[in-house]
Parts: sequence; C-alpha cells; structure tokens
Amino acid sequence: MILDEIDRHVMELAKESETELKEIYDNLDRICISNSDRILSAFIENRVSYTDFADINGYGNYDTGRDKLERIFATVLGCEDALVRSQIMSGTNALYLAFSALLKHGDTMISLSGKPYDSLQEMIGLFGDSSQSLKAYGVKYEQIDLIGNDFDEETIVERLKRNDVKLVEIQRSRGYSSRKSLTIASIEHLIQRIREVNKDVIVMVDNCYGELVEEKEPGHVGADIVVGSLMKNLGGGVAASGGYIAGRKDLIAMVADRLTAPGIGKELGANFNQNNSFFKGIFMAPSAVKSALKTAVFAAYMLERLGYQNVSPLHDEHRTDIIQTVELGDAESLVKFTQGLQESSPIDAFVKVLPAPMPGYPFDEVMACGAFTQGSTIELSADAPMVPPYTLYMQGSLSFEYGKLSIMLALSKIAKNR
Repeated sequence: MILDEIDRHVMELAKESETELKEIYDNLDRICISNSDRILSAFIENRVSYTDFADINGYGNYDTGRDKLERIFATVLGCEDALVRSQIMSGTNALYLAFSALLKHGDTMISLSGKPYDSLQEMIGLFGDSSQSLKAYGVKYEQIDLIGNDFDEETIVERLKRNDVKLVEIQRSRGYSSRKSLTIASIEHLIQRIREVNKDVIVMVDNCYGELVEEKEPGHVGADIVVGSLMKNLGGGVAASGGYIAGRKDLIAMVADRLTAPGIGKELGANFNQNNSFFKGIFMAPSAVKSALKTAVFAAYMLERLGYQNVSPLHDEHRTDIIQTVELGDAESLVKFTQGLQESSPIDAFVKVLPAPMPGYPFDEVMACGAFTQGSTIELSADAPMVPPYTLYMQGSLSFEYGKLSIMLALSKIAKNR
C-alpha cells in the first residue's frame, strides 16, 4: 500500500497541512461553485440533449451538438462565439491557427508578456528555419518585456499610439520562465489602458493552464480572442484531444475559414464521436481544476516545509493558473525529483524517465506524465527543460486525494535518496 511507503516526517507535515491550508481550500471550493454555476446554467440554457452526443461523420454538416458545445464554451469564456474541435490538436496548434488566420503579410504583432512559451518561438520564427513560421509569411514580430512581474504599461501604450499594430498577445501562464503568471485583474487593467489609445488592435490571450482558476476569464474583461487546449483545464481530464478558440464573432469566422475553407467555416468538421467527451469534459472541468489547485497548494506547502528554495507560487499566494514550480539547482536533483513523480503515477509508474529531445522545444526535456491521456496536463504531471536553474514545472491532478498521495510518495522517495 502507498501509505505504508510514506516517510514519517512527510506524513506528519501532510497531517499538519489539513489545518494550515483549510482556509485556502475553502476559497478554492467557493471558486469551483461559482464556475460550476456558470457551466451548469449554460448547459440548461442551451437545452443539451442525449441526442447531441451522436457521432456525425463525413463532412460533419448539421451537427447541432457541436453548435451547442461551442455556444457553451463561448458563454463560459465570456465571448461571442467559439470554435471547439478535435481537429485542433493542442494549445500550440490553436495558437498557430489563430495567428495565421488573423495576421497577414506586413502585419505586426507584439507579445506584451515578453518572450513566449518555448513551443511558440519556432512557430513565430524566433529560431529555426520553418517555411511555415509567421516570420516566413512576412509577419513582423515585436515584444515588450515585463518589468518584474508586471506589464510595462507606459511602453505598451506609447507603442500602440502609432496604430500600426494588428494584434497584441498576452501569455497568461508563466511558461518556462521565472516570472509569475498574470492575473485576470492585471490583464483587465492593461486592456482598459490599451483601449484608451487604440480601439482597433486585436487583443489575444493565451489562456492555457488558466481556465476556471479565477471567477472570470479573459473574455469577460475585454480580450478579443482567447485560446487554449482541451488537454488542459477545460477538457476536465475527459477529453482525449482537442482545442478551442473563442472570441469576437467576426474573428472566429476568420479562424474557422482558416481551419476549413472560405465559404465553409464552422459548418464543416466531423466530431469523430467526441461530442460526449467534450461536453463531459467541460462539465467536470471546475472540479478537476479545483483538485489541481489543491494539489499545487499542498505541494507548495510540503516543499516549503521540507526546506526547498524558490518555490513558486508559495502555498498562500494568489493563483491564476494550475502551474507549480520549484528550482532544484542542478540536473541530477531535477531528474531524481521527476523520476519520483513518475514512480508515484497511476500509469507507467515502472518507467524511469530521462532527459530527451521533444518536438517544438529548443532544449532536452525531462517529463513525468503517468496520465490516462498522453500528454494531458490537467492530470498530475511535471516537466522541465534541462537548463539552469533546473526548474521543475508541476501541474494537474484529477482528484486531490490522488494528487496528495502522489506528492507524498514522490517526496518520500526523494527523501530516501537525499
């Protein structure tokens, strides 16, 4: 039994955490209720029926279930319309689809949150020589770095006064960087400042890892386009693939034309019998996100109490995504910690993970992902680039109880090797 393998000191700290973290857990329960209310109300309003789960093949015409699903996603994300498809294979794929639909030769885009996530850099053309990058298609790229963990508002406002920028992009989650993730409040404030000087620029938010963590989404605070993956929060651990793009109706029509063909747009696209899992995924998402957050809070508390340095966020900090990080300082410690998490996973616990190349990333990666869906990050997983300061990025857990057991077992295994 797993509980028999838990180190005595780890067990004592876990017991202590039940009292110390109760107020934080109660607040996460409150957010979960609020988001569950919005989702359940959207299901009822859209008259979801068992017949909406039907497998529509071929061209996928007249799929009323798909249409209802996309209206629900739009409502949940605070947007006018949405595209939710199994043909969108990942968050990176969703971002590329949106960028390539909205940006043409000669257009300028600016990242307002500094250098983007690793897998986006080759897509943009910051490295590599892909003939399909935005740079190869003549899109101009600029970035405005954060100041500490805040937007450089004055530089952004001055730059946008020139009215020659087509799209600005905000990456809500930290990605593989030391900066903190960006809250909905900070995004809302920036969008208000942007609209004071430029009403036409498209504001796009990479929402990956952030959905349902707070009570509002970027669409509720003025974002024109919001993008994410069903392998993360809104898939609820049920969806086996897929992604979404939500936003203004006119912009979603452009993205849909890019996905299928002009004149066809949203009308085409077989559901591959995925409607049931997509509906069930978003329905279960508030609970899955709450479990992921409780697991992250618990992990942070345990790491802090066990003396690990540079834990972020700290257990009692405000959270806007499901990612938890810890700097381990050297390659050996990073690999051992990741191996400990893999050994405490329900799937492939016997696998010994080692650093290896990963498509779309510039460095070797080490990854623990004992998940029911390959690569799912709403399930408990961890990954890291093999570069200093050797920071591990943990996220997910379909239930707090399983997450708690896995974290306790991983910490116990590491304690024996220290």
